[in-house]
Amino acid sequence: MRFLLNPATRRDTLPALLLLAPFAVVFLLFFFLPALETFWLSLTESSLTRTNAFVGLANYATLVQDPSFWAALRHTFYFALLTVVPLTALGLVMALLVDRFVRTRAWLQGAFFLPYVLPISVMTLIADWMLQPSSGVVNHVLGMQRAWLADLTWAMPMVAIATIWWTVGFNMLMFLAGLRNIPADLYEAAALDGARGFTLFRAITWPALRPVAGMAMVLQLIASMKIFGQTYILTTGGPFNTTRVTLHYMFETAFTQSDAGYAAAIAMAFVLIVVLLSLAQAAFVRWLDGRRA
Repeated sequence: MRFLLNPATRRDTLPALLLLAPFAVVFLLFFFLPALETFWLSLTESSLTRTNAFVGLANYATLVQDPSFWAALRHTFYFALLTVVPLTALGLVMALLVDRFVRTRAWLQGAFFLPYVLPISVMTLIADWMLQPSSGVVNHVLGMQRAWLADLTWAMPMVAIATIWWTVGFNMLMFLAGLRNIPADLYEAAALDGARGFTLFRAITWPALRPVAGMAMVLQLIASMKIFGQTYILTTGGPFNTTRVTLHYMFETAFTQSDAGYAAAIAMAFVLIVVLLSLAQAAFVRWLDGRRA
């Protein structure tokens, strides 16, 4: 705390601390303390209304041997596999296309971003209507009558496609912001040297957007791993639990089986998995950037 004793340093530091104080208080009350409470709950045998005996790591020992947990985790990974890369790549392509239409850029941005601001209940209602077997738009276009959300093979891919349509606008805005930070002088100099089309993208655009792509993939991985609402509303985890993801299993454990202690153990283990995956992905992206530098 020596820096606070210096009047000049204190004059610059105190305003910053005052500005950070509201966030620190909110973080402490609504994230850190609930996280500690959840961890303590995971060490007990508790219901939703009563905390029972301390059982140590018994819930975690049960979790390791729980086939339902590992099945739900596999379904979560499958959803992430279906969405993370496509959402990042499609967001990049859409940003490149929108950036070319200078006069209508603002309108296109709004049109593509509009689905992202819809509540998840509205998004799933639209997706469910489009995927109806007899009256859905998808079956009408394809000329068939398939119950997509009741199909063992297609249920999760259809949830993924609906999610991509719903959230791709956010990635598009990220890439558009990255495109606008690229100096126009670089393109003009490259054009004078005869560079055109894909050469400009490979030499200038992509190197400048690579950090944005890395951040988009990390954020998208976290968002995809946290999937719950789409599968819960569209498929209720079916058919035959093929779309029951980790958060859905945790929800059922807590509110259907009233096993709050075990649900808390699922939550803590899942948070650890998501954090480790995010750190590994971020480290891999930095490693790739270092090799290409």
